[in-house]
This record gives sequence, C-alpha cells and structure tokens, in this order.
Amino acid sequence: MNILVVEDEPKAGNYLLNGLQELGYSVSLARDGVDGLHQALETPFDVIVLDVMMPKMDGWEVLRRLRKEADTPVLFLTARDDIADRIKGLELGADDYLAKPFNPDELMARVKAVLRRQAAPVPGAPGSEDESVTFGDYELSLATRELKRGDEVHMLTTGEFAVLKALVMNARQPLTRDKLMNLARGREWDALERSIDVQISRLRRMIEPDPSKPRYIQTVWGVGYVFVPDGTATK
Repeated sequence: MNILVVEDEPKAGNYLLNGLQELGYSVSLARDGVDGLHQALETPFDVIVLDVMMPKMDGWEVLRRLRKEADTPVLFLTARDDIADRIKGLELGADDYLAKPFNPDELMARVKAVLRRQAAPVPGAPGSEDESVTFGDYELSLATRELKRGDEVHMLTTGEFAVLKALVMNARQPLTRDKLMNLARGREWDALERSIDVQISRLRRMIEPDPSKPRYIQTVWGVGYVFVPDGTATK
C-alpha cells in the first residue's frame, strides 16, 4: 500500500513517515501543497494524509484540484477543528478528518480503516462490467462511477458514487441516514457527522434542475431520503 503524507511541519511529517513505514506501508512525504499535488497526480497512491494550513497551496486547494483528476482517498489532518471546516472538507471530497493534536493510535486506525475500505468489497463499490442504471436523462455506470447526461460526463467521487448507487438500487424506498450509510459503505463507514447530508447536497447540485426543489433525491421529513427515478412527487 502506498501512502502520501503532505505535511509542512518537519516533526509531524517525520513522525507520520516513520510511524506508517513501521506498519509496513510505502510512504512518500511532501513538505508543501504544490509538491503534494504534483506527487498525488503523478503517482497512484492508495491514500493521502493531507494537512490544511501549508505554504504555497493549502490543503483545501490541493483537494479541490485533485478531485478534478482523481478520487484517491484523502484523510485531512489539521489543527482546524471547527465543524464548518469538517463539512467543507467533506464537500470537497475528503474521506475522513482528524484534528491536531491527534492520538497516534487513532490516526493509524483511521488510515487503516480508509485502506480497508479501498481493499475490501463494500456495498457501494463499483459493480460488474456493462452494468448501468438510468433515470431521467442520466445514466449511472456501476463499473466506472461515471454519471452521463448526453455528452456531459461526471466522474463521481467514492462517496458520491456509494450514496447514489445505494439510492438508485433502492428506488422509491424511504431510507434513514443510518440505513443509507450502511447500504453505501457497510460497517467500514467511518462517517463524520452530517456526512450523508453533505453527499446528498453535492449530488443534488449535480443532477437536479433546481437543487432547492429536488425531483430525484427527495427528502422524507422525519425519516431521511427517497430516490424517485422519474422525478415525480412522493405522497
């Protein structure tokens, strides 16, 4: 397993490098955001541990640019522990978030959890070749995570795909947030608070003609969400 650590603080960076190497992982270290983004785009890493406050390019911008090209799992490691920052990280496509100062055992456990989610089949993983689901003007490929509408193609992040697949495979069935999390990622889901709502918001902005009045991913008050393939109102 290859891990990229992007951390500008020498002590923290070296600690992460040595600790992960002792666990048997192959680890690369970048000391700023620009170098981190370059390495992330040039080398196929299994997970990236990414600091937020860094010189040259902060972690937000690194992740924003990375998500245009790749869906490598990202664990934010930062001194910023505000809930708004956690939500921002998830909206940009992060997979997990750990605040400094961190417990070393918790950090290693979170890294291993992200790696397990990548290595093991989960309910929200891509399906077999040639398998796809259509709704409205959209076609969702279960093999490639591509969401197509005519010539327009969206490459969904791991989280977006897992949630959308869980919804479309259980069309017209109201799902609670807990049920949706289990269907999307199984027991390995280590979601942060409100993460399902964040993914739903991202998907609505992508597929809904008017995200404020969703037709496909509708809210069931007091329950959770329901997917309506033809975009008609639910009773």
